Amino acid sequence: MGKVHPQAIVSSPTYNITSKQETFTLWMKSLVLNGKGCTVFDSNGQIAYRVDNYNSNHRDQVHLMDQRGNTLFAILKKQYKLSRFWEGYKLPATRNDRKGPSFRVSKTYSISKWDSTYEVELGLDQNKPYNYKIKRSACKSSYKISDKFGVIIAELRRKKSTCGIDLGDDVFTMVVEPNIDLSLIMGVVVAYNLIKSKM
Repeated sequence: MGKVHPQAIVSSPTYNITSKQETFTLWMKSLVLNGKGCTVFDSNGQIAYRVDNYNSNHRDQVHLMDQRGNTLFAILKKQYKLSRFWEGYKLPATRNDRKGPSFRVSKTYSISKWDSTYEVELGLDQNKPYNYKIKRSACKSSYKISDKFGVIIAELRRKKSTCGIDLGDDVFTMVVEPNIDLSLIMGVVVAYNLIKSKM
């Protein structure tokens, strides 16, 4: 069986805005025994982000953490009438922060049952909303996040070993384009996978 990532796990610096294209490995497993969540490795094999839900029966709230265990976003399940969605609240909050969510991820509904697009609303905490979209491929093994102009800013696909062997349906390669807030993108990815019940 191939390794999720061939490098040793050591501490790495916290990521913020990308200066160049970045590649990550997402393993949709928690490193905590019997926990639910995911672990994100950078291109050097070091942990960059993680989600560990110690109470696997209660998944209405999860926390995205950096490699040191500092919480970056609290991601909460919400419901309004018949619609369900997930909201991300940036942490730690300061006195000047607004109480609203930083982002919201929800499924968009269309007549076509094959259409699997998800709406991402960002900037809600700053009263400067803008939208991203998450579009899943027809083969369901990859998806792309695009900005309001349709430019792809992040793409996730199944990870393969160096000899081309698929590492499984819970291991992904994520490529993020330059000048993107990585923690925000990770929060969106976590919320999307919560909607898809992948965590």
